[in-house]
Amino acid sequence: MNATLRLTEQLIARASVTPHDAGCQALLAERLGTLGFACEHLDSGPADFRVSNLWARRGNGQQPTLVWAGHTDVVPTGPLGAWHSDPFTPSQRDGRLYGRGASDMKTSLAAMLVACEEFLAQHPQPAIDIAFLLTSDEEGPALDGTAVVCDTLQQRGERLDWCIVGEPTASQRSGDTIKNGRRGSMSGKLTIHGIQGHIAYPQLAKNPIHLAAAALAELAATVWDVGNAFFQPTSFQSSNIHAGTGASNVIPGTLVLDFNFRFSTETTPPDLQQRVAEILQGHGLQAGTDYELAWTVSGLPFLTAPGTLVDAVRAAIAAETGLQAQLSTSGGTSDGRFIARICPQVIELGPPNASIHQVNEHVALADIEPLKNIYRRTLELLDEQARASHPSP
Repeated sequence: MNATLRLTEQLIARASVTPHDAGCQALLAERLGTLGFACEHLDSGPADFRVSNLWARRGNGQQPTLVWAGHTDVVPTGPLGAWHSDPFTPSQRDGRLYGRGASDMKTSLAAMLVACEEFLAQHPQPAIDIAFLLTSDEEGPALDGTAVVCDTLQQRGERLDWCIVGEPTASQRSGDTIKNGRRGSMSGKLTIHGIQGHIAYPQLAKNPIHLAAAALAELAATVWDVGNAFFQPTSFQSSNIHAGTGASNVIPGTLVLDFNFRFSTETTPPDLQQRVAEILQGHGLQAGTDYELAWTVSGLPFLTAPGTLVDAVRAAIAAETGLQAQLSTSGGTSDGRFIARICPQVIELGPPNASIHQVNEHVALADIEPLKNIYRRTLELLDEQARASHPSP
């Protein structure tokens, strides 16, 4: 068994359901410490939802810095009876490794660490600093994890140049897709006020369902932007709608609608909020009187254009697999949205994502070692470029 597979199995065997880390970071920190990394545990959050965070850095902070970022927490297993094997007992069958976190994202964590071990064995004094930023709060609220660590690093003035997040990004094979950005996410909770009454006497009531219907139809049909070369158009989707008392003869007094925008760099949260207000007003709904609207921005869009990091990763993928990696900004949000606030170049690269969050989550055994090799070669290419840019006297 190779080192990457062995470490992946050790991580899967730890039942680190968010926000619990279950010893994953301690295992990784021990090995990082032997490589010369200074490890800090920056835990955060209330006692009943304590989040484990690890910041580990090798170098003096005077060289360009590559950060490996990821999460040790996993989503709940779902019904155990639907799994073909225990989700926290790594199992190999049919050329696949099964277990919760196999794809999202314990294979990536193992590949990152082993890649660093191999790289430093050949280059004990690299021209780049290397760091790890790990959290157990990516699958949860994401309030006390990467965001907190990034705030701490920013306050210290620590230099970050490049970041690779180990999210599962591939479609078919490790290396076929690089996420070089993500759309932003903003949610709204709209409460429309009516007047409850008997359904036979509508003149004595005001039906909030009817008040909302036309406005909701326009919100769903609106073209918010057309996207750009890197991003899909901004989308509006309703996720929940509720009105009524449960009785068939009562006009409800309120309607509550939950909705979400996934937005590109072509627009901003204030722009979207203003346009929503204009649409509601256009249908006779006045803020504060007819409705209330609460907004939550969970992430802003970020983009890393082709350049030093993207080019190095693409070259590493081509050298190790022969694949010509595609750039993509599709999918949900990730902790890259926090890191992008303090690091100018952030990408995501990991194994295939077809089984993430599913029962019988797995990764193909054939995808594990190539991912580690891609990570190691990326280190080599960035180190070579740093040496060329700042040759020794």
